[in-house]
Amino acid sequence: MTAPRITPDTETLRRLPKAVLHDHLDGGLRPATVVELADTVGHTLPTTDPDELAAWYVEAADSGDLVRYIATFEHTLAVMQTREGLLRTAEEYVLDLAADGVVYGEVRYAPELMTKGGLALPEVVEAVQEGLAAGMAKAAAAGTPVRVGTLLCGMRMFDRTREIADLVVAFRDAGVVGFDIAGAEDGFPAADHLDAFEHLRRESVPFTIHAGEAHGLPSIHQAVQLCGAQRIGHGVRITEDIVDGKLGRLAGWVRDRRVALEMCPTSNLQTGAAGSIATHPITALKDLGFRVTLNTDNRLVSGTTMTREMSLLVEQAGWTVEDLRTVTVNAVKSAFLPFDERNALLRDVVLPGYDSVR
Repeated sequence: MTAPRITPDTETLRRLPKAVLHDHLDGGLRPATVVELADTVGHTLPTTDPDELAAWYVEAADSGDLVRYIATFEHTLAVMQTREGLLRTAEEYVLDLAADGVVYGEVRYAPELMTKGGLALPEVVEAVQEGLAAGMAKAAAAGTPVRVGTLLCGMRMFDRTREIADLVVAFRDAGVVGFDIAGAEDGFPAADHLDAFEHLRRESVPFTIHAGEAHGLPSIHQAVQLCGAQRIGHGVRITEDIVDGKLGRLAGWVRDRRVALEMCPTSNLQTGAAGSIATHPITALKDLGFRVTLNTDNRLVSGTTMTREMSLLVEQAGWTVEDLRTVTVNAVKSAFLPFDERNALLRDVVLPGYDSVR
């Protein structure tokens, strides 16, 4: 007999164990922290009221344009140029995930954007890892343990991606679990950075690539078939290769090889990659069997959390606990962790958490 489909309430959603694979460190700072650190370094903000600043971020990013969306990071990056700023923001990042019921997260950031204060690239990574470790220790002591791995991003519009790939390899045993390439998609193809991806493959380091958000199918094809990405950041435009439920060659490859799609509904609405939560491709792709995952992208910029993303899908797209369980399991299966550690996380934490609300 088929179990009834459960529509969760807000409290249930808060309790559910969550896994987030696509979340930017510099897009998830606490507004009050931005205000305090900006004052310390002498950076001028649009407003020094934390609530007003939070509202400004969402309004400024809600333009329907990826380039303007990215421009809002000016102020968070300005306060992340010192060791002290990186330690604080990394620690708070972990504590905020734990408070949201996240049990596994992967945080990504571009070290090359955090060197204006004089820090060398390895010093940036060391400071972030120290802050993350402090956050994980505090979360565990509070009874809300969360594990966080790090992805280092190369910026696709610059020429330091191989250097960042080397940095990933250097810190692979110190909490860095993979690589990403980020920045404006249109006009900056991932294939221009093949040297970095080939180096990572030789070193057996996994990587994801932002694709299929501001640019269409060619960007996804490049990411998967030319560069060899194990996951795709966003990937919403894979739907351009699906007609009346029939998958084209590329869409079929992505689904059948279980290439994970790191989907971020609220963010996609802001950048114009999707029209509404109700019609966001994540639902149709989930139903077609793609390995879709649910993510926040930038919690400050989008004014969101994992609980909120889940709530929106429940309220506007008709999702149930089983749907949320599916994307959470997908995320853990696609995490850049060893197989036995993924299995242990599923067996000991995620599945019992979902079973408890059935």
